[in-house]
Parts: sequence; structure tokens; C-alpha cells
Amino acid sequence: MEKKRLSLCIGAALLTAATSTQALDIKLGHVLPTTHSWNIAAEGFAKDVTEATEGRVNITVFPSGQLGNEKTMIEGMQIGSVHAAVIGCGSFQSIEPRFGIAELPYSWEQREDAYAAYDGELGDALEEMAIQKNLRIISWWENGFRHVTNNRGPITSPQDLSNLKIRVTPDKMRLDTFSALGASPAPLAFGELYSALQQGVFDAQENPLSIIYSSSFNEVQDYVSLTGHVWAPACLTVTNFTWKQISPEDQLIVQEMASRWRDTQREMTRQDDEALIGKLEEKGMKVNDVDRAPFQNAVSGIWQQYASVFGQDLMDIVERYRSAK
Repeated sequence: MEKKRLSLCIGAALLTAATSTQALDIKLGHVLPTTHSWNIAAEGFAKDVTEATEGRVNITVFPSGQLGNEKTMIEGMQIGSVHAAVIGCGSFQSIEPRFGIAELPYSWEQREDAYAAYDGELGDALEEMAIQKNLRIISWWENGFRHVTNNRGPITSPQDLSNLKIRVTPDKMRLDTFSALGASPAPLAFGELYSALQQGVFDAQENPLSIIYSSSFNEVQDYVSLTGHVWAPACLTVTNFTWKQISPEDQLIVQEMASRWRDTQREMTRQDDEALIGKLEEKGMKVNDVDRAPFQNAVSGIWQQYASVFGQDLMDIVERYRSAK
């Protein structure tokens, strides 16, 4: 009897040891093309994590919506069927409306102020909200400043947006923002956008230059107007179910690599913004700058309208970082 009990104990110990050293395979998804900086940085992050953990944590990247759209991936991460993703921060509004603060129009004149906020108090507050939803944001990447493309003509003032059929991201504040600017906005999943523009379902859309270029919107849009109406972060996110399977030592490694590739991805975005105007012009698009003050005035009511949704604490944090020079 004692020998049998001893054998069982040894067997259990060996099983525990085997389990603790078993490699963890993580699928990381995002919706953008392989040429976008999200994917380049995600691939670099995955490679560095695998090497630094000596194969204990293996990450495979699935670009172009292979694991679903952002809403689907968020739902999957909450229940553990999706392990990790790079998500546009505003998409988390579906599970926590206060994440919409990332989409407030004309929050940031300079991206460096936004970096400070999301690497500081604003990011801390949003990360805590994510944890309550079984998600862990391990670094804040960049989606960049959003601009308007269209087929009608240059946008130089809010009046030029009048009755323009524009596709926007599927959140209420973005709809309200473009309604305030006089446009006719409607939501549509990103994966359906190119064909909708091609077929004339929409006259216009709004996205960062990197997405405009990597998605070949120059083939279906004639004008780019540098409205810069939103600077938005992207969240490198791991579900809590997956995070808890990583040892504390390897969590530190994953976090270090996430921060390292955050900085690299941001630099790629800054370089893209400097180079892509010329590249889009080479592809036949007409690019114009705008005086943003009239646009800011036109959407000022959005801040008052949504202050109660985001809460005074979050609004105060944004204001502090906006005014810090």
C-alpha cells in the first residue's frame, strides 16, 4: 500500500514538472495587412519573446483579421478562446464605454503628449478597467492621427464635409463627431471597407495614413485631407487566462519586449507619417493640409456630451496631459 502511494506521489510530481516546463503557444491577432507597422512590430515582438524565453512562450501572429474582426477578438479574449491581439483602443468601448475617451476628437496636438498620457496615468486607469474585463494591456502602441479621404474634392473646412457619405468606425462618438461636422456618417466593418468604397457605397472614409497606404485606398479614393481629427492608441493585449499561464519570470520578459516594440512601432508610425504623403501623391492622390481650428470648434460639443460617460476623473487626466508642456 505504501509503495502504491509512493508511486502515485512520484507520478504526480513528474506530471507537475512536465506541465510546468511545457511550452505555451499563443495566437496573436490583428485586423491590419502584413505591410502595416502593427504586423511588423508584432512579428518582431513574437520572435524576441520566443528567443528570450528559450521557447517557453511561443507567439504566432495572425494578421488581416484571420482571427476575426476586433469585436470578435475582444469577445474571444474575454472567454479565453483568443489569446492575444493588437486592438485599436476605441474598440474596447463595446465592453467598457470609458475606453471611448481615446477617440475624443482633437485631444492631442502632438503625439508626444499622448505618449506621456498613455504611458502614465491615463494608461494606468484604462489598464485597470481592462483587468476587470479579463484583459491585460501590456503596452500602448500607436494607431496614429486619423485623416479623411474622399472622392468629391479637397476638405479644407467643415462645410466641405456637408452631406458627404463617410464610413466611420462603429462607435457612437465617431458617428456623433462627423454628424457635428455636417457629414453623413455610417459604420462598417473594416474588412468590408475597400469594396464599399470601390462600389460607391461611401464617398469617403477616415483612417491614419499608414492604413490608407497599406490598404491601397489610393485605388478607390482621390483626395487625402490632413484633418488629424483623432490621435488613437492601439493596445497590445493578452487575455488574463493566458497571462496567468506565463511564469512570473517570463511575464517580466514579455513585458520588457512589449515595451521595446512599443517604442519601435511608434517610431515606424512617425516615419510613415513623414514619408507616406509623398508616396500617396506618387500613386495619384491629391493631399491637402487644413486649418484645424474650425474643425475643433465644430466638435467642441462632443466633449461636453461625453464627459458624463467617461467620468470627471478621466477627463481631468486628459486635460492635465494636454496642458503639460
